[in-house]
Amino acid sequence: MSETISGGHLVAKALKAEGVDVIYTLCGGHIIDIYDGCVDEGIEVIDVRHEQVAAHAADGHARITGRPGCAVVTAGPGTTDAVTGVANAFRAESPMLLIGGQGALSQHKMGSLQDLPHVDMMTPITKFAATVPSTERVADIVSMAFRECYHGAPGPSFLEIPRDVLDAKVPLDRARIPKAGHYRASTRQQGDPEAIERLADLLAHAEKPCVLLGSQVWTCRATDAAIDFVRALNVPAYMNGSGRGTLPPGDPHHFQLSRRHAFTEADLIIIVGTPFDFRMGYGKRLSPSATVVQIDLDYRTVGKNRDIDLGIVGDAGLILSAAAQAASGRLDGAAARRKEWLDELRAVEAKAYDKRLPRQLSDARPIDPYRLVHEINEFLTEDTIYIGDGGDIVTFSGQVVQPKSPGHWMDPGPLGTLGVGMAFAMAAKQARRDKEVLCLFGDGAFSLTGWDFETMVRFDLPFIGVIGNNSSMNQIRYGQAAKYGAERARVGNTLGDIRYGEFAKLLGGHGEEVRDPAEIGPALRRARESGKPSLINVWVDPEVYAPGTMNQTMYK
Repeated sequence: MSETISGGHLVAKALKAEGVDVIYTLCGGHIIDIYDGCVDEGIEVIDVRHEQVAAHAADGHARITGRPGCAVVTAGPGTTDAVTGVANAFRAESPMLLIGGQGALSQHKMGSLQDLPHVDMMTPITKFAATVPSTERVADIVSMAFRECYHGAPGPSFLEIPRDVLDAKVPLDRARIPKAGHYRASTRQQGDPEAIERLADLLAHAEKPCVLLGSQVWTCRATDAAIDFVRALNVPAYMNGSGRGTLPPGDPHHFQLSRRHAFTEADLIIIVGTPFDFRMGYGKRLSPSATVVQIDLDYRTVGKNRDIDLGIVGDAGLILSAAAQAASGRLDGAAARRKEWLDELRAVEAKAYDKRLPRQLSDARPIDPYRLVHEINEFLTEDTIYIGDGGDIVTFSGQVVQPKSPGHWMDPGPLGTLGVGMAFAMAAKQARRDKEVLCLFGDGAFSLTGWDFETMVRFDLPFIGVIGNNSSMNQIRYGQAAKYGAERARVGNTLGDIRYGEFAKLLGGHGEEVRDPAEIGPALRRARESGKPSLINVWVDPEVYAPGTMNQTMYK
């Protein structure tokens, strides 16, 4: 008799071929044969307490490692619980595979347990969604899903596998099992050579250029190319999303607080891997007289919401390297002449920093959120991965916290999903145990997925959690007060005064309560030294709002 293999074991073999070494999951009867296959293939199984966390962790794994993440959930509510994580990965351009269970094909349309039209639900928020129709095709279609994750800008795929397809065994020689490294082509595109030549000319003649390095700089692992570009051409660089940390704080080309001034005064603005969405004022924040160049992996993003002068589709690193090389022989002293422009921006930065510094050093009680994020920024090392999960408190951190290394900043992305922090910390620490992981939560955000702190304890994944606790969903509260008046400001947004430090201790971690700003730094150091999953619950002033919150950019 020929050797046989089950659908679940074929899934595991296909995951192994793609380089997946961990799955995030919450158990269910539809999917347990995948676990059995993962044990045989040496794939770690991390079981969480909510499927949303599993999906977010798969997203986080992809961001940290550059390899696709994988979550496995059961049918029906297991899959619907994971929808938010998949949607977040979709908007954030993060490659992950969600595998969902499904009732047996033999019970199709009969009302089997947890039967739902998963593929129909997932199609709008994935790059690929399909049902696996037979056991022989399991590994083949898993590899197909991974291929689709990397078509253009990356993103998630979804597969549902009926229970009888997953549990059935077929002769091994009848199953197509793609060989590692032999079923996916390189997706790196250098861009149109003529467009790169035109960009080189623009760079050679610009007097006041600037560049915004967005998340795709990290997605493409284009850090070195971006650094070489800004240094060789003497171009000031701003960073957002996962692009933060491309240049370290203190680098002469690293700018943060003068972006509005630069976008108003520059004659050449290069936008790399960032859409003209709400975070960019839909492109309206750029000077109408500036020459605007947009570089992106997805042709659909280029020129969306705002006209541009030049668009180039392709890999950020290849394009920046090619443009820098092409421009280097044409500068005729232009790079040196830009010193005055950089000095102008540095003066704007210094003025903004000096204006805010008293609040960053404030001894006020309740604690000024600026003091909290200042202490966090001072605490970070070159090996600290920083994660922001919240509304108002994370808006404060975006102005102050500066990661020291590439790939060391994580936030939800443009979907603005609260609750990613615990899952991102889990994925970051699992993938990079040599790194320190620090996550700043709002108390509302932590409440959504905080029970998976226990998962961190169970799998020995130490991290430093900091909660900026104002007992409110403060970003929304500000908008309600502005719109309806102070007497209706606390409708549907006020939370209890929860001592989350005690919650951490209850679940076997390290926890502290901080009400004195002078104790923030010592508490962070004690959390680091504890070697445990930790929560430092910092009570911040609920009547203080971040400038971004007061601008209410989300509603404009």
